[in-house]
Parts: sequence; structure tokens; C-alpha cells
Amino acid sequence: MNEIICPHCHKAFKIDEAGYADILKQVRDNEFDKQLKERLEFAEMEKKSAVELARSEVSGQLQQALSSKDAEVQVLLAKLDAIEVAKKLAITEAVSHIEKERNDLRAGLERSELEKQLSERSLKDKYETQIKDRDDAIERLKDMKAKLSTKMVGETLEQHCETEFNRIRATAFPRAYFEKDNDARSGSKGDYIFRDSDESGTEIVSIMFEMKNESDTTTTKKKNEDFFKELDKDRTEKGCEYAVLVSLIESESELYNSGIVDVSYRYP
Repeated sequence: MNEIICPHCHKAFKIDEAGYADILKQVRDNEFDKQLKERLEFAEMEKKSAVELARSEVSGQLQQALSSKDAEVQVLLAKLDAIEVAKKLAITEAVSHIEKERNDLRAGLERSELEKQLSERSLKDKYETQIKDRDDAIERLKDMKAKLSTKMVGETLEQHCETEFNRIRATAFPRAYFEKDNDARSGSKGDYIFRDSDESGTEIVSIMFEMKNESDTTTTKKKNEDFFKELDKDRTEKGCEYAVLVSLIESESELYNSGIVDVSYRYP
């Protein structure tokens, strides 16, 4: 007989060998099942732990790989950004250089255009000033000529010459005779006779003067030569050595505008 204590009520009771063997078998089977279950649970837990560890390791490796890839991507992105920045900078520099050249060319063209305008304006002002000065000079000459012509025609050339001679008579010709020729007995006469003598009264020079004036409005234009023959005749008749024609006609002649013209080759 074997004594067994109940684990619940703690009472002891006896059983035979067969019952004891059966109970022991039950206990062993239960213990085995319990241990098997525990081992299975432990194995399951180890499996889960291994799976979790493997998963964690794989996740870590994946995370590390992802981080590495992210880092590579960031490096590549940084390189791309640097390339983009460098490209934009190169484009900006190229555009800036081209714009500077364009602005320089534009400024040069504007400066050249301004210089051209200033030069043209300067030349225009210069020529306008010259033209104005020329026009003013022409007007002055016309006015002078008109006044002179008016004076000569109004006072007569004879009166003008007599006035001019009388201005210097006292200093240059104190013993000279210069009067109008009033002797027309031979049918003609000159305008003025000039005679000068030395201290003893001896005549040293004599001149027959003829004055010819012609207004700009005169319709019939004459020449100086038209009066030479008659003047030489008056000189001879009045006993004068020389004959002088004081003339305002042929005012455009280069010959007579050059000063006294000697025509003694035609008349002695």
C-alpha cells in the first residue's frame, strides 16, 4: 500500500500498487504534457524572439541600408544642387558679360551719336554764323554803297572832289590853283583845272580833271574810254600837262578798281 496526500485538502489516503501506478502514470503524463507544453511555449517564445531578433536585425540592416541610400541620395542631390547652382552662376555670368558688352556698345553708340550731333550742331552754328556775318557784311556794303552813291549823286562828284582837295590844300598845296573850268569858248570844257607853282611863281605842274559819276539806276551805261578823247582835247586846249579822269563808272572792273590806270600809251 502507498500513502498519498491530497494537494487540495492535505488528507492522506492509501492506495494499492495498481492505483498508485496509475496515478503516477497520470502524474507523469501530466508532468510530461506540462513540460512539453512549457517547452513548446518556450520554443515558441524563442522562435518569436528569434523572429523578432531577425526582424529587428533585418529592419536595422534595412534602416541602415535606407540611411546609407538616403545619404547617397542627399550627396547626389547636393551634387545636383551644386551643379545647378554652378550652371545658374555660369549662365548669370555669361548673361551679365553679354549685357555689359551690349550696354557698352549701346553707350558707345549713344556717345558717338551725341558726338555726331554736337559736331553737326557745331558745324551748323559755325556756318550759320559765317553766313550771318557774310549777310551782315553784304548789307553793310550795300548800305555803304547806297549812302556813298546817294552822297555822290546828291552833292555831285565834282563837289566831293573839291571838298576833299580843300581839306589838304593849306598843308600840301598852299600855292595851288584848283577851280572849275568855266572857259567853253572852244565848244567844250573840263570840270576842274589844277595848277601848282614854286615860290617864284613858276608853274611846275598842271592837270585837267574830268569827274564822271553814274547812278546805279542809270539806264545807259558808259565806259571810261568814252571820255578819254574829249578829255585829251580839253587838256590840250587849256594848256595842261596831264589829264586825269576821276570816275565812278565801271565799278565792277578789276582794271579800274586796282588804282590809278595809266593810259598815256594812247594819249600823250
